[in-house]
Amino acid sequence: MKTRLIPVLLLMLSGSLSAQLVPRIPPEQPRLIVGIVVEQMRSDYIRRFWDKFGEGGFKRLVGEGSYCRNAGYNHFFMQTAVGYATVYTGTIPANHGIVADEWFDRVAGKMQTAVSDETVKTVDGAFVAGQFSPRNLLATTIGDEIKLSNMQQSKVFGISFNPESAILPAGHMANGAFWFDCDNGAWVTSDYYMKNLPNWLTDENRKKLADIYLTRTWEPEFPLDRYSRCLPDANPYETGIDGRIIFPYALPEMAGNKSIGHRYQLINRTPFGNSLTKDMATAVIVNENLGKDDFPDLLAISFTATENIGNAFGVMSVELEDAFIKLDRDLEHFLNFLDEFAGKQNVLVFLTSNHGAAQSTAYLAEANVPVGNFNSNSAVSLLRSYLNALYGSGEWVKAYFKQQLYLNVELIENSKLKLEDFQRTVAQFMIQFTGVSNTLTAGSVQNQQFTEGFAGMIRNSYFPRRSGDVFINLYPGWVEKSGDVSSHNSAYIYDTQVPLIWYGWKIKRDHISAPVDITSIAPTIAHFLNIAAPNASSGKIITEIAE
Repeated sequence: MKTRLIPVLLLMLSGSLSAQLVPRIPPEQPRLIVGIVVEQMRSDYIRRFWDKFGEGGFKRLVGEGSYCRNAGYNHFFMQTAVGYATVYTGTIPANHGIVADEWFDRVAGKMQTAVSDETVKTVDGAFVAGQFSPRNLLATTIGDEIKLSNMQQSKVFGISFNPESAILPAGHMANGAFWFDCDNGAWVTSDYYMKNLPNWLTDENRKKLADIYLTRTWEPEFPLDRYSRCLPDANPYETGIDGRIIFPYALPEMAGNKSIGHRYQLINRTPFGNSLTKDMATAVIVNENLGKDDFPDLLAISFTATENIGNAFGVMSVELEDAFIKLDRDLEHFLNFLDEFAGKQNVLVFLTSNHGAAQSTAYLAEANVPVGNFNSNSAVSLLRSYLNALYGSGEWVKAYFKQQLYLNVELIENSKLKLEDFQRTVAQFMIQFTGVSNTLTAGSVQNQQFTEGFAGMIRNSYFPRRSGDVFINLYPGWVEKSGDVSSHNSAYIYDTQVPLIWYGWKIKRDHISAPVDITSIAPTIAHFLNIAAPNASSGKIITEIAE
């Protein structure tokens, strides 16, 4: 019996040695670029959670890659869609046009979300689940430029639980962008990209992986007393998941008799949403054979569960720290998979976030920090009454969304009033409310060359056809009243500064302390590939890693 095994063992040993002898020399260009965006990840989280990370996730990225320790955004409205558009176009909202998650469409007379598109249809999903496209994005992405550079022989995909975080990174020319339809528990897309799902994705949906996650319970990775940098698990500052604020979170019990859509939404309110996204990313790479030829491919992966958990539990919660610990484990599995499938020397990875987050105002207020919640509903209601008293009854304010006021320009002009004077009147009224630091009018942004501070960041966010007439800046630490524990939408460092790590391919080990603008990501990738940067790109190549 032993003699029969010897040739087999020799063959296995020979194969293993041969694999080890294969030269791991990076190609001239990376064959696969993997962009990872972790929603609502503040730059200090890496340091805060470091001791509980394993060796193969965040620590591996930082230890073997180039870690930009002082990276951030230079625009004002730190919202989900805005961050994604900025990362992948390499420019500010004033150029790429995604000024907010939603804006008032003055022509249509209604609110418009960043990726909604009623002209497209869902592919293999609920009717409204797929009515999205990148048409509102006015600049090319790095993925678009990669495909333009080689007559579209490269493959580009975007993956995320949510449509905006799959679509905006993927860009206009992507082979596909896939997001999760909570109404049927499957990955879907729109006919902007394709008429039918690829066979492999239909097979993947039949596996019902989401249903498997719904049978699980979210429990902390470590004993609760190990989370010493967090508030207690039971504390009064959290809204939690459907009112639950302490471990464990048993999804089968929580799903109960809830609707199908609500049950599937539960997944992305826990770390299992990130795990499901990682599973999908792996499936895309394998089934689309990414990184296996001489034409560089791009996969944009967006992890969104951290946003939901941060909103529900806050920056200092055990739940948020545990979510990042579990994401660290997912990253370790994913990096190991990349090693085996494509080889580290062939893959360029970058990891960043679309925005940071503010601390819980309730917690800070009890600690005597001067913070609070700005009640926009009350403020705008009083503004409308004031304008009616001043100018006569009318719909003077058309819309309000996250610190932007949209005025009824037609009514103002028909009333023989000067728009800029009207804007100033509104701005002067709004600055009287508690929590408002300063205001700025669209007229001022258009007529003055602001370059620094709050006004400069507003200018970087200003796009005339989509931006409001009056902009509101709150005091540091103040957030708009929304029901969430944590929030993000300011120009302060807790919202604008995020991690940026480069890893793989020819990336050297380095810690970079010099300031790096997030708009630098796309042009730096273009430099690596020796192709044109996105057409509105304004970021500078990061010379510390490009040399």
